[in-house]
Amino acid sequence: MTRSTKAVLIYSSISGALSIVATVGTAHYLNSENTRRGDILGYTWIVVAALLVFFGIRAYRENTAGRSLSFGRGLTVGIFITLVATLAHIVTFEILYFVVTPDLGDRYAACMVRRAEESGGNREKIEEAARQAQMFKKLYDHPATNAAVSFAEMFPVGLVTSAVAAAILRRRDSAKKTKGEE
Repeated sequence: MTRSTKAVLIYSSISGALSIVATVGTAHYLNSENTRRGDILGYTWIVVAALLVFFGIRAYRENTAGRSLSFGRGLTVGIFITLVATLAHIVTFEILYFVVTPDLGDRYAACMVRRAEESGGNREKIEEAARQAQMFKKLYDHPATNAAVSFAEMFPVGLVTSAVAAAILRRRDSAKKTKGEE
């Protein structure tokens, strides 16, 4: 195994572990009245996990021969790290949703309605919140759509981070630069 491959595996493992810890760590808020704090913490951890993509791409670049990195290779490395973290998030959330807190869908639906009531919403807004809550619950109650929604929460952030990091960290091979400058 090359040093660059090892770097990618290390950063994808760290990102995946961080996703698991973050998902489990916010589970406390899923069963409480303060789910809004859980939402904020959950999305904050998604961003933190995505930041590991930058460091993973940089480590890959620094461990390759010549320390060169194309945008495409950097993007590929970043997407791989993102996919590992996203998969860890999906599996962990599915276990939490279906095994640890099987009434989570009902609790979250009730929370959405309560939020609409507390915000001073009129009857129509509260009814609309209740319809949306039931729609979300139906999505989350099926493992495939639950996984798709969980994927949509995390992967886009990592994809954008991968593209930005690959653009920032790309570096041509120093031998090619020298030939081109002559």
